Amino acid sequence: MSSTQEIRIAPAAGPGSPAGSAEAAQPLLSVRGLSVSYAPPRKGTHLGTGAALADADLDVSPGEIVGIVGETGSGKTTLARATVGLVAPAAGTIAFAGDDIGGLRGRARRDFRRSGQVQLVFQDPLRSLDPDLTVAELVREPLDIAAALSRRERDQRVVESLQLVGLDPEAVLDRRPRQLSGGQRQRVSLARAVSTRPRLLFCDEPVSALDVSNRNLVLNLLDQLRTDLDLAVVIIAHDLSSLAGIADRVAVFYRGRIVEQGPIRRVLEDPAHPYTALLTASAPSVVQEDRLRPEQLKSAADAPTWPAERGCVFAHRCPFAHDACADQPPAQTLPHDPARRAACHVAATWRDRLAPDAPHAPHAHKESA
Repeated sequence: MSSTQEIRIAPAAGPGSPAGSAEAAQPLLSVRGLSVSYAPPRKGTHLGTGAALADADLDVSPGEIVGIVGETGSGKTTLARATVGLVAPAAGTIAFAGDDIGGLRGRARRDFRRSGQVQLVFQDPLRSLDPDLTVAELVREPLDIAAALSRRERDQRVVESLQLVGLDPEAVLDRRPRQLSGGQRQRVSLARAVSTRPRLLFCDEPVSALDVSNRNLVLNLLDQLRTDLDLAVVIIAHDLSSLAGIADRVAVFYRGRIVEQGPIRRVLEDPAHPYTALLTASAPSVVQEDRLRPEQLKSAADAPTWPAERGCVFAHRCPFAHDACADQPPAQTLPHDPARRAACHVAATWRDRLAPDAPHAPHAHKESA
């Protein structure tokens, strides 16, 4: 969690907003039971010792911004790489616009990637952008690969894409990445990604290397692009402050699993999973009266030792772990909020185990509106 950024929660989405309409829309992206491993399978299992993602379920609707948050190595980027076809799933399905793309192989997978319907903006534009190409060549390259437009149309699309991200084409077309500022490089990466007019955009830590002014600029730009291009956006971040003011929904990852997901305002104000609660409690400021403290959510020094390789992925850090946590809990819909899911045996009861007279004791669960 960033030590300098506080969480500012956006107003709840109304019925006419993108988030409100997205809840009722058919998912553009539907991930079910997705597992990815970077190591050979162990005997008797389908996952290797390098399992990076396990049994992930996630939907993204048209025009929706979904935030993915979690620690480094929790599987956030792996989900994006599997969706765009850079890594093959070990199990599960990935459906895009109703078509199974997780099982594509060979020419079929290459053709889908070249179509530009799903794009990924990598974390570091200075490393991901070819230093020998000009901005014009960088933004036009995906269009050249897709080969769906004439040369004149491609050149015009390059200009339009740069204008969409707030860059002056005449000022940057002939520059190379090293001649741009950090904010300009990030916007060139976005222009390159949206040049094919994708339907789904993954942004991997899009603002982690930027100063505060450029952070806000890029985040506001993503919000504007989803409106201008009818674009679904998935923003990968390591802290909630990057997501609180822009995302409609959030999925919280921990050690390769999605431990909680739902509308971002409700998740931040009333977390169901102890790990999500720890994230929000560790933030410098959260807009809610009854606030949890990090020390309330840390296991005692004399707590039993939980094996890190089996059972609930958070049990070894959870002060509420008990015998049932020897088995990994499935993600289940919260009885008081059908729009949210949490993978925790004590999602509905862990708050009751906090000291009732402790300062800033959390409120009881409220019925969702």
